[in-house]
Amino acid sequence: MNQGEIAIFALNSSRDFGEKVCAGLGIPLSAHEEREFEDGEHKARPLVSVRGRDVFVIQSLYGDPQQSVNDKLCRLLFFLGALRDASAGRITAVTPYLCYARKDRKSKSRDPVTTRYIASLFEVIGVDRIVTLDVHNLAAFQNAWRIGTDHLEARGLFVDYFVPLVEQEEVVVVSPDVGGVKRAEEFRQSLNHALGRQVYGAFMEKYRSAGVVSGEAVIGDLEGRIAIIIDDLISSGTTLARAAEGCQERGAKKVYAAASHGVFASKASQVLSHPALEKIVITSTIPPFRLDPDFVRTKLVVLDATELFAEAIKRIHSGGSIVELLEL
Repeated sequence: MNQGEIAIFALNSSRDFGEKVCAGLGIPLSAHEEREFEDGEHKARPLVSVRGRDVFVIQSLYGDPQQSVNDKLCRLLFFLGALRDASAGRITAVTPYLCYARKDRKSKSRDPVTTRYIASLFEVIGVDRIVTLDVHNLAAFQNAWRIGTDHLEARGLFVDYFVPLVEQEEVVVVSPDVGGVKRAEEFRQSLNHALGRQVYGAFMEKYRSAGVVSGEAVIGDLEGRIAIIIDDLISSGTTLARAAEGCQERGAKKVYAAASHGVFASKASQVLSHPALEKIVITSTIPPFRLDPDFVRTKLVVLDATELFAEAIKRIHSGGSIVELLEL
């Protein structure tokens, strides 16, 4: 890659992720400054020239004890605006976890459609493209944005992890609700191809009202099989724990779970300590800082997503194919 044409920044809260991405590309992170002011305001600026360059900015948009999700969003937008004012040639926002992606429709009267508002903010600030991983609803994401979008998938990472574990077993891929059936089916087909034999599918019914989850029916045969529950994210963990218990009750030999993003809100450590769950597999888009360290050590597997993002950045910069990347 021509280092003179590309510049990659990572705001401070995502610096570790950004450094690993740049290590995969063989180039250093570009220097920037972030300053805090006594009244709570802040600023960020590049410390190198970006005039005419192909600029990528990495910031995963989740809340943590230091900065809320809104803090991170605001800081990212301001930095992107500074790059536009500094005459960057093309600006790509790389958000491994994209905030507000779940609020993509009106579920109650007069509800906001926050996904669309977020898209408008990036467009107005002058961003040319956004790159993210496994949003909650791909169709809603694609329809909300009027700039270029590249949607990466963790499916290949999960396949690589699970193949050695289940190569001698009968396997069933489980969606924890009807809405996730397409995601689960795509993973089932990929696993089927990697194993070279039949992988089965199942899904559970799920109803949510006022934060209460219900529904018990399981469609599919789990008896004597390894169950892999697949989802886009884990928040409180109640959906996952309920699905794992349902799989165990219907005769699953072991139950694993995989989700691209580990939000782990509320009392997720206690909820997900359910004995039905063998392991929980996530990617590195959100560090599992909310979980009990013992839980992380014994039950959690974190797959590194930085190589995937590094290859995506390389292909976007050079005009390569993202579709082919996701088919690897």
